[in-house]
Amino acid sequence: MKIALFGYGKMGKVVEKIASNRGHKIIYKIDRNNVNYDLNKVDVAIDFSTPKSAFLNIREALENRIPVISGTTGWSKNYNEAVKLCNKKNGAFLHASNFSLGVNIFFEINRQLAKIMNNQIEYGIKIKEIHHNEKIDTPSGTAITLAETIIKETDYQKWSLDENFKDNEVSIESKRISNKTGTHEVIYKSKIDEIKIKHVAENRNGFGLGAVLAAEWILGKKGVFSMKDVLKIND
Repeated sequence: MKIALFGYGKMGKVVEKIASNRGHKIIYKIDRNNVNYDLNKVDVAIDFSTPKSAFLNIREALENRIPVISGTTGWSKNYNEAVKLCNKKNGAFLHASNFSLGVNIFFEINRQLAKIMNNQIEYGIKIKEIHHNEKIDTPSGTAITLAETIIKETDYQKWSLDENFKDNEVSIESKRISNKTGTHEVIYKSKIDEIKIKHVAENRNGFGLGAVLAAEWILGKKGVFSMKDVLKIND
């Protein structure tokens, strides 16, 4: 598989190493100053760039009818536009706020727990997330995905960036600490007890592996997908 990498920061380098170990070839490492490249020479594009450039990269890949995998967060206002373009071009597009296989299992556990807790009005809910202090977006895309899933499965109407438990809202506590890869907790708390689910990333390899597996999976397919499709997680 021939790959174009959009973004060659820490995650781009992790993807490069894992893809190479799995027998794939990185044809282009496209960063801010790269202009001389031809996407028609690759099989798939993987985007781990920045919130400002992610949609432009995705659009370029779709315009060239190249399947694209995106792990960049913080650009969700353009997501529906990317979906429309993918469908118009009969292309293939997969975005995930987190490509870790463990996190995507965690997403499903979160969804099931939210359904169970929907009628337990004595519990308040909060999400806690910690990342390295170089992460641009706050809260993390993973935390937002967790919150949006809870809202979909319960009577909560919105989420807010707040460290305190709040009535009728999913509160998100977001912290940035040096050298932290990523921790997410979902906490249901009442006056008598607390229920908690937690995922801790030990390093970035899980994110890179998930992105490469998604790239392998999407070849030959058409449509807009998620990691649920890759992992065969059914609603």
